[in-house]
Amino acid sequence: MTAQVIDGKAVAAELRRGIAARVAALPFRPGLRVVRVGEDPASGVYVRNKDRAALEAGFDSATIHLPEATGEAELLEVVARLNADPVVDGILVQLPLPRHIDADRVIAAVSPGKDVDGFHPLNAGLLAAGRPGLVPCTPKGVMHLLRAAGCSLAGARALVLGRSGIVGRPMAQLLLAADCTVTVAHSRTRDLAAECRRAEILVAAVGRAGMVRGDWVAEGATVIDVGINRLPDGRLTGDVDFAGVSRHAAAITPVPGGVGPMTIACLLENTLEAAVARRGA
Repeated sequence: MTAQVIDGKAVAAELRRGIAARVAALPFRPGLRVVRVGEDPASGVYVRNKDRAALEAGFDSATIHLPEATGEAELLEVVARLNADPVVDGILVQLPLPRHIDADRVIAAVSPGKDVDGFHPLNAGLLAAGRPGLVPCTPKGVMHLLRAAGCSLAGARALVLGRSGIVGRPMAQLLLAADCTVTVAHSRTRDLAAECRRAEILVAAVGRAGMVRGDWVAEGATVIDVGINRLPDGRLTGDVDFAGVSRHAAAITPVPGGVGPMTIACLLENTLEAAVARRGA
């Protein structure tokens, strides 16, 4: 078996075209503000890609870039100003933050209705309760990819490998909401390979290069690789051994070009949803 490669770039481009068409029909431009603190190189690349995608979709988008030495109180003041600004519909505080800043406190300071990352405790609680709210962008993007691949979700055995609050836990909740039977596995799971082999849908989000090997995957499974790891030679790779897993899976996402483009597209989708909800459009 040779797996179908799920083209995240193509799915994201289609989603972004639909968002741009909706924005063009609005009497206002959704406002997105990204707050970046410091000079983390990966954050810089990611923020520039977000800005470009937002502007292409017709958003009013800008980045507020603060020095590495910015104090927590100063950052909280910036967030408070954006919360109160009527032209701002979405606020994204780029992670990671410098170590002297409490990221949880900053995330909790963002207005839940403008929390387009979906990380605020209120939005996390709404998702856990199965109620509408802003959903973290990467898990939301994974759901788009599964549907684009024609994956049958209702009743499917799904395994989420990783339990972070940013990907693993919200991913499990979204799969549950889609009527999957969900297992969450992690570093303390006994016989992790056997758990993976039971899954018809496997989402890997652990941040460990090539951890999921071909013999861990059931024949015909759909495998979504959320991991992004940089090898010593500078190449990017995922949490999945792409070549080995492709011999068993029915469908698989590549790294790069799989989940990554969907995260930005879903940020735009969240911002549009936040704008429409705030302005009653």
